[in-house]
Amino acid sequence: MVFSFRKRAAAEEVTPVSISSSEGAEATGTEVLNTLKKFEEQHKLDPNLPIEELNDVDTAIATGDTEKGVEIETVLVEENSPYPEVRAAVRNYDVDLPASTIRAWVIGLILCTVGSAVNMLFSLRNPTIQITTYVIQLIAYPIGLGWDMIFPDRQFNVFGLKFNFKPGKFNFKEHVIIVVMSNAAYGGGFLYATDVLIAQQVFYKQNFGWGFQLLFGITTLCTGYGLAGLGRRFLVWPAAMIWPSDLVNASLFYALHDHSPSDPATTNGWRISRYRYFIYIMLGAFIWYWFPGWIFQGLSYFTFICWAAPKNVVVNKLFGGLHGYGLLPTTLDWTVISGYALSPLIPPFHAVASTVAGVIIFFLFVSMGLHFSGTWYADYMVVQSSSAFDNTGAVYDVSKILNEDLIFDEQKYHEYSPLYLSTQFALVYGLSFAAVAAVIVHVALYHGKQIASQFKLARKQEDDVHMKLMKKYRDAEDWWYLALFAVMIGLSFAVCCAWPTGFPAWAYVVCIVIPLVWTIPIGIVQAITNIQLGLNVLTEFIIGYMLPGHPMAMMMFKNYGYICMSQALYFSQDLKLGHYMKVPPRAMFFSQLVASVWSAMVQIAVMNWALGTIPNVCADDQADNYTCPNGRVFFTASVIWGAIGPARMFSGGALYSSLQWFWLVGAVSPIITWFLARRAPKRWFGFVRSINMPLVFGGSSMIPPATSYTYLCWGSVALIFYYIKRRWNGWWLQYNYITSAALDCGLAISTIIIFFTLFLTNAKLPKWYGNYDVFDTLDQTGLAIKSFVAEGETFGPTSWP
Repeated sequence: MVFSFRKRAAAEEVTPVSISSSEGAEATGTEVLNTLKKFEEQHKLDPNLPIEELNDVDTAIATGDTEKGVEIETVLVEENSPYPEVRAAVRNYDVDLPASTIRAWVIGLILCTVGSAVNMLFSLRNPTIQITTYVIQLIAYPIGLGWDMIFPDRQFNVFGLKFNFKPGKFNFKEHVIIVVMSNAAYGGGFLYATDVLIAQQVFYKQNFGWGFQLLFGITTLCTGYGLAGLGRRFLVWPAAMIWPSDLVNASLFYALHDHSPSDPATTNGWRISRYRYFIYIMLGAFIWYWFPGWIFQGLSYFTFICWAAPKNVVVNKLFGGLHGYGLLPTTLDWTVISGYALSPLIPPFHAVASTVAGVIIFFLFVSMGLHFSGTWYADYMVVQSSSAFDNTGAVYDVSKILNEDLIFDEQKYHEYSPLYLSTQFALVYGLSFAAVAAVIVHVALYHGKQIASQFKLARKQEDDVHMKLMKKYRDAEDWWYLALFAVMIGLSFAVCCAWPTGFPAWAYVVCIVIPLVWTIPIGIVQAITNIQLGLNVLTEFIIGYMLPGHPMAMMMFKNYGYICMSQALYFSQDLKLGHYMKVPPRAMFFSQLVASVWSAMVQIAVMNWALGTIPNVCADDQADNYTCPNGRVFFTASVIWGAIGPARMFSGGALYSSLQWFWLVGAVSPIITWFLARRAPKRWFGFVRSINMPLVFGGSSMIPPATSYTYLCWGSVALIFYYIKRRWNGWWLQYNYITSAALDCGLAISTIIIFFTLFLTNAKLPKWYGNYDVFDTLDQTGLAIKSFVAEGETFGPTSWP
């Protein structure tokens, strides 16, 4: 991939030319219509652009109405974003405020350090807890106000170095820097590389020392950052890349720093300020979660039909929320609704509809046909489980296929059992194959021309209002990001080759090609829909074929291949947030980079401290539940996919080989929807253009551990707010994203308090039906199984690959 390092286009002096008014008007009108034609060509298949606005553009072009064209261009192109959600959440003007201040850096680094340490430490515990960036965004505000009460607004001069601890009031641009630092540090919860290191150190008994660990952690984060910077022209600068989650953050920033009341003329009569509204909803969410979180835990999986027939296998399969299909989804717990797919108030409804359609088609109808017909020996397993099973129906015991050195032993494998998956888990692999293929074809068809244009034009592409406002700031040059990327690639080669990892250099080259190819397509889908498609299955699949029997190589391949892309998209999302909030790009570059490196160092230090200090850490019977659940899952996956390998499961005559057809299905389906969108009659066009096949296949990629029940609950809430948007659009534009932020913040604070005050003190749950008996169902106990194997017997074939 070749990049041209163009400087930011400088403002040009325009010398007016004397022409007649009629000629000027004609020229202006022609230019406007040409601009609208380009706009229409770029956005015709854009599902986020309201169909009414697209129709207005088409009408102006078809009739040659230059007056109407000028009016449309002014609203959609020149003065604001073409997207109503962005117009409602993001200001179309800039305010000159300091951003990269001592105040922002000190608060940001402190919160970055504390959050990284806490998240890392408690990631080793089960149950775990995480400090999210919403919590940091909320906490940073009173800390910033407290800083203003302590320090004077005065310029100091020390040996010619001038600085001010309080350059005016704490402002939203400083607030953005603080949140961006935290998001760069632990936007995903904790450093993913530590899962690999724990599996290596605790379970494989290998310890390559601090040098390896630090380089491994830093390269995991910063390789993704280099990719994010190089992809700005595709994922950050274009107006169509709206990044819906950023609209929530932007709304909350403005609400915290601007307490002015709302205009009832534009909000369906509501006057309350977004700040007060946020406080009320957050307090309500905080108080309410004490019920499903402690007082009445049955409110979470409110599967009342299973409560009525707790021992009926079919009922629990159909209506169970944990291991069943989750029909009649009902919950009063925001954790269940937003815990895996995030808040349903954030994605555009077309994205939710495509995702839920995929759940209904594949995880209900197709799955039921497979499961109740006994395909893949489904009679001996529950409908859904995150675990793999052996030929007795028990959870697969990886220790039975390892020798004394924890190396895969093929003879023991053939003496023990092949690997079996629940129906839903098996379908996940097929759908992952389809999603990976579909996203490449979909983006090539729907966005290919724009990508090619943006690649050629770089900073000279057509600017929206936010891009124009950002041109006043000096840019972080492409070569900065390219140099960072190159340095991280070099260090990654050192990590792979300087220690006996079993991960050869050529395998790393294949590995890094994966994020290079898929970051832009998957990033475009996420920027438009707020749903990220994962590459975890693809990376496991590829390395399993490339280097079978090398579990450490499998873990490193997955870390570099999948997590680098995931981190790149986290960074891209934050770069767009800085873009929306008009934070100088160079301040964003250094704050994200420093926070990433520092956080990796903090988390590696905390991990080593915990492994060396906590007694019996990572053991199943650890007294304080520091059982390392994430590292243990990673270890199991490394054995299954790095040792057993995908060839024994998906190739030739293997049990799940038919799932390979999903590659073809995924590649062909976007071609069909693209053709239909281009040929659809006008009344069907809005519906057809919103079909997103990558989301139909991969939008529900959090299954498992998420379930069809949680996705159906998520979709039901999204449908309610979609109705509100259609019925009371003014209210929705003003309060929807603030509602989402308030629910998330209230839940997070309540969860943290319950965890530290009750769970850590081993307090006992209130003993009554709603906390105990509701969990005594076949679904909750994982026993909604049609057939059980008799003692000493097995199911399935007598020999296997």
